[in-house]
Amino acid sequence: MDVIKTETGDISGMVMGEPGKEVHVFRGIPYAAPPIGDLRWKPPQPVVPWSGVRECISYSQIAPQASIIARGLPQNEDCLYLNILTPVERETDKLAVMVWLHGGGYDQGNGNSNLCNGLNLPGEGVVLVNVNTRLGPLGCIAHPLISREAENGVSGNYLFLDIIAALQWIKKNIHGFGGDPENITIFGESGGSAKVINLIASPLSKGLFQRAIGESGGCRGITLEEAENRGERVFVELGVDKEINPLAAARVISPEDIISATQKVTEELKLPMGLWDSVVDGRFLPEKPIDIFTNGKSNVVQCVMGANLGEITGPGMILMPDVTQTYVNVLKGINKVGAESYAYIFDHVPAGWRKNGVPSCHGMELPYVFGDTDYRGEFWSLLFWGNKEYGAESEDPGFTNADTQVKNLMMDMWTGFAKTGNPNLKGRVEWSTWDEKSDQYLYITESPEVRSGFSKVAQK
Repeated sequence: MDVIKTETGDISGMVMGEPGKEVHVFRGIPYAAPPIGDLRWKPPQPVVPWSGVRECISYSQIAPQASIIARGLPQNEDCLYLNILTPVERETDKLAVMVWLHGGGYDQGNGNSNLCNGLNLPGEGVVLVNVNTRLGPLGCIAHPLISREAENGVSGNYLFLDIIAALQWIKKNIHGFGGDPENITIFGESGGSAKVINLIASPLSKGLFQRAIGESGGCRGITLEEAENRGERVFVELGVDKEINPLAAARVISPEDIISATQKVTEELKLPMGLWDSVVDGRFLPEKPIDIFTNGKSNVVQCVMGANLGEITGPGMILMPDVTQTYVNVLKGINKVGAESYAYIFDHVPAGWRKNGVPSCHGMELPYVFGDTDYRGEFWSLLFWGNKEYGAESEDPGFTNADTQVKNLMMDMWTGFAKTGNPNLKGRVEWSTWDEKSDQYLYITESPEVRSGFSKVAQK
């Protein structure tokens, strides 16, 4: 697998991993044209083909953002790239494809982190893809002037249109990496889970993936009118509203200044969840996501949905007691269209931190999903930083054999679901599908068990 042919040109990557466990890694593959200049606040456009072999061994720059975690990382509007990790030696293989949508709400995060680009998950026999998109005001803003110039008369949702463009690219090209274009699973946590749910609801993503996993995050959706009103407030804050051509003036302002203006408007409007949301534009979303699921109009996609117990019951920096009800609505909708769904609650914490009272907080499941039980990794440092006031006394969380068991369990269930649509593990986990009557879910620890009352977890 020295050179891969894609529809826009040939690429090369690198081989990583131990002998006998090699993974072919390709970083910074363009899936759409740079959304800069006149392409700012327009749907993603096709990549310009290149000649020769494009070397894809370095990460792209990430979308401009105000995240503390992203400080020091190279940022640029030219950010529409993806990373692929594949364990195969032959293009004729047809492995399940797992597409990771990173967290961070709609305005932070990236698909270049060491955690989601680790070798352990693809080592389980899947092709792993990490997607970078536009974020924040550059990926979500709506405005009457942008809507007026658009062919379909709407604006906003560029972040989601980027993901759709990436999925279209994957469907057309993933066979060259040993992936099966008819067996694609999207999965994400927090804001990534919100993206997953929106995509299940959207008619624009029909047929682009067959399965979905949502971890610890729901979504709302706002009207186009509300989104445009917010965009107008940003243009006023930028001082371009009185220009002869406000949109042209806004398109030459630096991303940093646009993000700064967004932060000021968010504070003025007192929006605790931030300024950006998916937009009910009649195109990407014909209705609010909740209504699409309630009315049984979502795409037919098999699903796994769940959250961490500590996020629901606390204490913790990020609490979401209503997230299980969001998932119940999604699961009901999935059942209405005839697809199978599974629910879970994750409640494992390394022994050292558990002894100190640290809960199964926001993001705690992620190192287990990606097979990272080395506390020196960057994500464990983030978990320690986020849990100092909730009991964490040391960066070393105190791993035991239980952490290895949970890591193997999560990777096997998640990849098993991606491969077959069934997360059950013979002799290890018998996980029932969710239905409203039984309300069953898998309680995930080193000794997983099926319990009833998923919709009532927040009441316990």
